[in-house]
This record gives sequence, structure tokens and C-alpha cells, in this order.
Amino acid sequence: MLKVSIITATYNSSATIVDAIKSVQEQSHSNIEHIIVDGLSTDDTIEKIKSIDQQIKIISEKDNGIYDAMNKGIAIASGDIIGILNSDDFYASKLVIESVVRIFSIINCDALYGDLIYVDSKHIFKVKRKWISGMHQRKDFLKGWMPPHPTFFVKKEVYEKYGVFNLELGTAADYELMLRFIYKHQINTFYLPEVLIHMGTGGASNKNIFNRLKANHGDRQAWRVNDLKPGLFTLYLKPLRKISQFFKK
Repeated sequence: MLKVSIITATYNSSATIVDAIKSVQEQSHSNIEHIIVDGLSTDDTIEKIKSIDQQIKIISEKDNGIYDAMNKGIAIASGDIIGILNSDDFYASKLVIESVVRIFSIINCDALYGDLIYVDSKHIFKVKRKWISGMHQRKDFLKGWMPPHPTFFVKKEVYEKYGVFNLELGTAADYELMLRFIYKHQINTFYLPEVLIHMGTGGASNKNIFNRLKANHGDRQAWRVNDLKPGLFTLYLKPLRKISQFFKK
């Protein structure tokens, strides 16, 4: 049975961490390792984690942001497959990990991604927006396509071969990693047409227009650090779409 390592980065996540942990605990797949990397929270995040599950692996120390925390989790993960679950996200059903493992067991893929629903952070049953990934071709990255990172499950050997999150990319580190894996190195990916994650609104790159434009600058940098030429969408149209989406919220 394939082992799955789930990595959650936390910092003052007391308000949401319980739901995230419970969504892992309730998974039907039994061989799961949950690793929480905390950046020295000043609230009762750690106390809540320990009160829920003593089996969770916890790292609590100063870090250089969320992607540094994720890298620390990847370094100690013992699973065959690694997934990232943000502290204010939760799995869409009890069968998510079982479905992911089934695909990896049947199909020779390096990574898997699915669909995501944005929910109101205060009313988690209120759907704000849906992110339907769809199947892709390599050239779709030139048109601005990317999978939702929280649904991205990857074999650990891929991280070992092609590297982890580039901390110099800021909030675009997840985009750069997927660009590097899928577009540059052309790993074998599989699209699972199911909602895998419910994501709380208000991520670091989505809080305001400035952050959205800054994230787009990071996206362009992601192409440059990989010696790749971005498409026109990334250069010109994506910033406009980010602004329009901000006002539609």
C-alpha cells in the first residue's frame, strides 16, 4: 500500500487548523503521514494540534516563510507520494486520498492534480468560486494554464530529482515548481476530474491588487529562472485577469 505524506505549514493557524487536521484523520486511506511545520506560532496552534492527534509529526521553529516550511516537510517525509494541505484548507471528501492512491497504483504517473473549490473562510459551506483544471497539453502553460497547487500530489522521487520550492520566487514558488516539473521536465501527470480541496479565500497572493500583480511578476520570474520564454498571456493578459477577478470577489 502506497504511503502518502501530507505537509501542512502553519503560523498562528488556531482558527482553521482543527478542520484541516480532521479532514486528514477522516480519510479512508489508512497509510497517511501528516507533517505539520509551524513557524513558532504565538497563538495556541501547537496546543490544538497536540490535543487532536499525538501522532502528527510537528516541527516548530523559525522559518523563512510558507515555502521554506514546505521544504522542511518534504525533507523529512517518508511517503511515496507527497501532498500539500494548507492550514485553512480541507479535503472535499473522505475518499480523496484513496482516489489519489488508486490512480498512482494503476497508472504510471509522476504527479496528479484535480479540481478545487474556494469557500468563504468564515462560512466554509459557502462556495465562492470553482477552479476546474481540465486536462492539459504542455503548450497550455504558454496560455496561462496551471493546476491548483493544493490538489497537486507528487511522487517524492520527483522532488529528489528536480528539486523543491525556490524561496527566491516568493508567492510564485508554487507556480515555479509546477512549471519546472510539468513544463520544463515534462513529468507524467494525470488529471483527476474531481474536487479534491476546499480552499479558504484570502491566500497570500490574493489579498489585494498589489499582491496579485506582485504574484504575476513572480510568475514571469519563474520562466526566467528556468531559462524559458513565457507566453504572451503571462506577460500581458494575466495581470488584467487578476485585477478583474479581484473586483468580482
